[in-house]
Amino acid sequence: MPLSEHEQRMLEQMERALYAEDPKFASALEGSGLRTYTRRRVYQAVAGFLVGIALLMAGMVAKQVWLSVVGFLVMLGCAVLAVSGWRKAPKPGEQPAAGAPGVAHTRGQGRQKRSMMDRIEQRWQRRRDEQGGH
Repeated sequence: MPLSEHEQRMLEQMERALYAEDPKFASALEGSGLRTYTRRRVYQAVAGFLVGIALLMAGMVAKQVWLSVVGFLVMLGCAVLAVSGWRKAPKPGEQPAAGAPGVAHTRGQGRQKRSMMDRIEQRWQRRRDEQGGH
């Protein structure tokens, strides 16, 4: 359930107050949560991809087809994990997906998209009310 406009304003005021009072603590909180988790997951997937390349090359050098196949499958799995993690990771300053537990909400593109949808819904509702009234 998205926050109301009033709740969003209150949250923004609290964020500004936190930054004003203790910018070091606020920046430490900003780096935690979903963004850090997904970044770590992408790094692990890249490392796994490199291990897969090593297995593939070792299998080719040792003329062991099964080792090359395992290396390819490791590369493929890690590539899928990296791409899916990269797409899910919120950009710095972007609002994470709604309903994500333990994630600090920040201003950004997610809020702009939602507010645009809210404006469209309000216009639609206003037109329906105007047409229904006449």
